[in-house]
Amino acid sequence: MSRHWVDIAAVGFFVIEWLVYALTLEHSAYGRDSLSARMNRYREVWVRRMLDRDTRMVDMQIMASLQNGTAFFASTSLFALGGALALLHATNDAITILSKLPVDLSTSPAMWELKCVGLVLICVYAFFKFAWAYRLFNYVAILFGGMPAADQRDTPAAEAHVIRTSRLFESAGRHFNRGQRAFFFALGYLGWFVSPWVLFVTTAAVVVVTWRRQFASSAWMAMAAEVDADQGMKRGH
Repeated sequence: MSRHWVDIAAVGFFVIEWLVYALTLEHSAYGRDSLSARMNRYREVWVRRMLDRDTRMVDMQIMASLQNGTAFFASTSLFALGGALALLHATNDAITILSKLPVDLSTSPAMWELKCVGLVLICVYAFFKFAWAYRLFNYVAILFGGMPAADQRDTPAAEAHVIRTSRLFESAGRHFNRGQRAFFFALGYLGWFVSPWVLFVTTAAVVVVTWRRQFASSAWMAMAAEVDADQGMKRGH
């Protein structure tokens, strides 16, 4: 146990960073200004504007593209799961190859299998998130089909339907984001196959990259409310 303390610390750091990042993004005041949160506001905007038009073929086409993208990631997670299981099955071959490399990457069969099991669990988690997101997008499509007509947009029933659809839409997007996050952290997890010290670095790199995309990217700045105001003023001039 004592000689594996670096591995334990690295995996603990990986898990804690994933949990802290996810909780901060989804359950904190700071996370309510993320790119995902800003996009959630436009999900409701989209649903409300559907009430202004009776012909909604374009809306259903956009929804179909979201479903197809989610199905693609769900299929990809199954392929990744198959690759992880193949690594687990080829433990002896992998250790033999590692022992012949010029860099010392040797490990015990038990440690290699433990690493592979962790990768399998991440892929399984990602698949379940993408599969559930796909199911939720199907439900949203059904609610789109049940959207009240344009001449009923000011009724209490229409308002309730908008709120219901928007909340389900946000839930679908949240689970899709969790699946993608699992993919990103799986890339960082691969660093453990090289060294626990590399896992520290790759985990930190994943957190920095994903944080920047959510809070400091050009996409995040483009979705800022003040950008819309500035553009409106320019159009006025």
